[in-house]
Amino acid sequence: MLSSTAENLFWMARYMERSENTARLLTGLYHMSLLPARRGAQAGLWEGLFQSEAERNAYLAKYDAFKTDPVLTYMVLDRENPSSIRSCVWSARENVRATRHVLTTDMWETINSTWLDIAKTTYADMLDMGHHEFLEWIKVRSHLFRGVAHGTMRRGEAFEFWRMGVFIERAENTIRLLAARAHTFKPTGPISREDTATLDYYQWGTLLRSVNAYKAYREIYKSQIDPRRVVELLTLNEEIPRSVMACVEEICEVLEGLRPRSRCFEQSRDLLNRLQSARIDRVYRTGMARFLEDYRAGLHDLSLQIQKDFLMIQ
Repeated sequence: MLSSTAENLFWMARYMERSENTARLLTGLYHMSLLPARRGAQAGLWEGLFQSEAERNAYLAKYDAFKTDPVLTYMVLDRENPSSIRSCVWSARENVRATRHVLTTDMWETINSTWLDIAKTTYADMLDMGHHEFLEWIKVRSHLFRGVAHGTMRRGEAFEFWRMGVFIERAENTIRLLAARAHTFKPTGPISREDTATLDYYQWGTLLRSVNAYKAYREIYKSQIDPRRVVELLTLNEEIPRSVMACVEEICEVLEGLRPRSRCFEQSRDLLNRLQSARIDRVYRTGMARFLEDYRAGLHDLSLQIQKDFLMIQ
C-alpha cells in the first residue's frame, strides 16, 4: 500500500473518532454545567476544556468569556477551529474522498451525507434541536460510519490502518477526559470537601456516562462512585472498550500484524507494559496529573513514530 493511502486511512479514522469524542466531552461538560455550583464555577468548567495556552488564546481571540453558547459554537460549528466537530467531519470526508479506490461506496455515502447535514447547520438549528440531542446525533453518525466500515471493508492493510487510527485517537481522548479532572486529586487520594462532595459525585458519574461506562462501573464495583475506581476502570481495565488499556492492546495487535520488528511496535509494547505493571495506589502516590501527562506524551510519540514508519512523515 502507498504511504499516502495509508496516511489518508489513518487520519480518516482519527478525525471521525475525534468528532465523536468531542461530542462526548461536550455532552458531559454541558450536563455538568447544569448542576448547581459556586459562582464562577461554570466558567472554570468550560475553560478546563482548553488544556493548553494556545487553545485558550485561540478561543479568547474570538470570544470574551468561557460560557456555554460561545464554547459550543466554537467547538461544534466554527469553521476556523481545526478541532471543531465541523472541521473534523470535513477532514474525515476529505481523507475518505482521497481513498475511495480502497473503500466501499457505503463508507463514502455515509460520511458525505453526514458532512452535508452538518455543513448547513447553524447554532440556531442546534438550539432548536437541543444541545444534548444534536451532540447525540453526532455520536450516532460516528457509530454509523464505524459500523459501515467494520461491516464492509476487506480485512487487509486498509482495515488495519483504519483500526490503528481509531484506537490511538480513542486512547488520547480518554486520557484527556481524566486529565480535565486531575486537579481534584492530591497524592493521598481525591480532595474531599463537604461543599464539593456531592458535586464531585455527579461530575464523576457524568464522566462515566460520557464514555458509556456507568453501567460497567456499577457491575464491577457494586458501590457508590469513587474517583479512584473511576480512574482505574478507564485506564487499567481491558474489558472497557474506551479504556486506555483496551485501546493500547488493539494498537499492539495491529502493529504486530503489520510490522512486528518496527520501532513503533516496540514503543506500543512498552506503553502496554507500563499499564500492565501499574497499580492505582502507586499512580496516586506519584501524582495522577503527572501519570496522565507522561502517558499522553508517550501516545503522542507513538503516533509520530507510526507516521515515520508507515506514512509520509520523515
